[in-house]
Amino acid sequence: MSDVGYTTRRLSPNAKAALGVFARYGTIIGLVVMVIVFSILSPRAFPTITNFTNVLSQASLAMIIAGGLTMAVIVGELDLSVGYAASLHGVLVTGLIVQNQLPIPVAIVIVLALGALIGVVNGLIVTKLKVNSVIATLGVGTILVGLSFAYSSGVPIVSGVPETFLQLALGRWLFGIPNPIIVMALVLGGLWLLVERTAVGQEIQAVGGNPAAARLAGINVDRIKIFGFVLSGMCAALTGTLLASRLGSGTTNAADAYLLTAFAAVFLGSATLRDGEFHILGTFIGSLIIVLGFNGLNIFGAPTYSQFVFQGAILIVAVGLASLGRSLAES
Repeated sequence: MSDVGYTTRRLSPNAKAALGVFARYGTIIGLVVMVIVFSILSPRAFPTITNFTNVLSQASLAMIIAGGLTMAVIVGELDLSVGYAASLHGVLVTGLIVQNQLPIPVAIVIVLALGALIGVVNGLIVTKLKVNSVIATLGVGTILVGLSFAYSSGVPIVSGVPETFLQLALGRWLFGIPNPIIVMALVLGGLWLLVERTAVGQEIQAVGGNPAAARLAGINVDRIKIFGFVLSGMCAALTGTLLASRLGSGTTNAADAYLLTAFAAVFLGSATLRDGEFHILGTFIGSLIIVLGFNGLNIFGAPTYSQFVFQGAILIVAVGLASLGRSLAES
């Protein structure tokens, strides 16, 4: 029995109820307080439609990759390859368009298929070879870094990127809304519907909750876990593609930093509205907290290192709140 679980069992009912409210709604309360404080301190720059639109556009890629990671985490696994995979996909899609002269839709389909394939490889290593998902995906991710350098020789692919490709991330094709926001909304909305409103989604949640019971109920646990990795891989591929479009180049390590951001968003989301359960809506809210925090720090001219401190602290708090929520649910 964990120390947290033992401590919560000794609390009075009122104290448990108060902690339960804090564990479920503390992140939302923190988000509201942060927005109010930043708005008071910077009334002309922070609380504007333009700023919020720009923030959401910048955060869309992190939200997409975090949404995919959530699917792997829901089935009870971790995918540490997503950042490295997104970097590889950004290099590859740019190279296919610039060097191989492939049509943009064809290049994107190839990259998405590769993302799915990487997910299958991760899933097979975890389910069939019984390798811990942390070790398996970290190993695969390291291989992907090598492949990215082998493909590009470590040199960013910049020259010859067509304007049409750049407009994927920089354009506003629908009602003046930045394209990344639309793509993010479609991806997260689709994942939410899959998990919360379909039979497959119920199987996904069952596998993550209790694999042994799910297997006894006739669910193909290995297949569901592989499916979770496939969705994670495809979201990483989409993120890498949009990032290459935004940067106008394919760079070998461009998306590596998304790994920590995605994990922080996923775990922060698990401490939102539910008792330590991972879910898509929570991941969206967790991502929003992180990017608004970054935005506020930038507006106030905080040094760069403060963003790393903020993100690391958020991750620690998120895991703590998630653990507290699970302990209260079990007590």
